[in-house]
Amino acid sequence: MAKKKCRATVLGQQKLAEGIYDLQLETDMVKEAKPGQFVMVFPENAANLLPRPISICEIIKEKNILRLVYRVAGKGTGEFSTLQTGDSVAIMGPLGNGYDLTKAEGKKVMLMGGGIGIPPMLELAKELGGSGILLGYRDANLFLKEDMEQYGDVYVATEDGSAGTKGNVCTIIEEKKLQPDMIMACGPMPMLRAIKHYAETTGIPAFISLEERMACGVGACLGCVCKTTKKDAHSHVNNARVCTDGPVFEAADVEI
Repeated sequence: MAKKKCRATVLGQQKLAEGIYDLQLETDMVKEAKPGQFVMVFPENAANLLPRPISICEIIKEKNILRLVYRVAGKGTGEFSTLQTGDSVAIMGPLGNGYDLTKAEGKKVMLMGGGIGIPPMLELAKELGGSGILLGYRDANLFLKEDMEQYGDVYVATEDGSAGTKGNVCTIIEEKKLQPDMIMACGPMPMLRAIKHYAETTGIPAFISLEERMACGVGACLGCVCKTTKKDAHSHVNNARVCTDGPVFEAADVEI
C-alpha cells in the first residue's frame, strides 16, 4: 500500500460534541485510502513533536475529500482543533491494513463502534451497505448517528441511559436478539474484549481495530506492539505491530 507525507488543505472543520471535531481535508490520498486505515497528522508546533494517528472516517473520492473525526486528547489534537478553512496540515498515509471487505461477501455483518471508535464505521457502512450498525456513547451526544443512518439500521447504547439502550454495544445484541454472521468493530479495549468473548462463544468471526499509542505509524519504532496468539514469521515471537500488521486483526489472533 502506497504511503506518503504531503500537505492537505483544510476545507472545513466543525465541533460535533464536547471535545469531538470533524475535520475535512482535500488530498489525493483518497485514491488509495480504505475503510479502517488511518493517517498520521503532524502538529506545526515543534514542541508537540510527534504526529498523531487519526482514523479515517469517510473517503469522498469524487471530491478528493478525506474526513477525519477525532477527540481532543492533548496538545497535538488540541492544535488540530484550531485549524480553519484554507489552512494546510502535513499528513502521512494511508496507513495500516484496514478491513478486508472480501471476507464480508455474502454475510450478515454487524458493525460495532464505541466512543472515538465510531468514526471508522462510517466509511465501512458506506461500502458494505445495509449492515446493522451498533454505536456506543457515553451520553446523548450522538455524533455521526445521522450520517450512519443513511447506510443501515442504527442501534444506540449510552453508558448513562440518556439515549437508546442503557449499557454498551454488547447490551444491544442481547436486548434486540441480533444474530450476525460476522462482526467488524472499533472501540475502547473493554468493548473489544467483550466482542472477542462474544465471538468465541458464538463461533462467529470478529475483526477488531485496535487503538494504541503510536510514534511513527510505519512499524519502525515498535511502540505499538500487541500480543498475538501466533508467532510472527520473521521475529518468531508472539507480537504484531498495530500500525503495520493492524490496526485491524481477527479477534481470535490477538490477546487483549
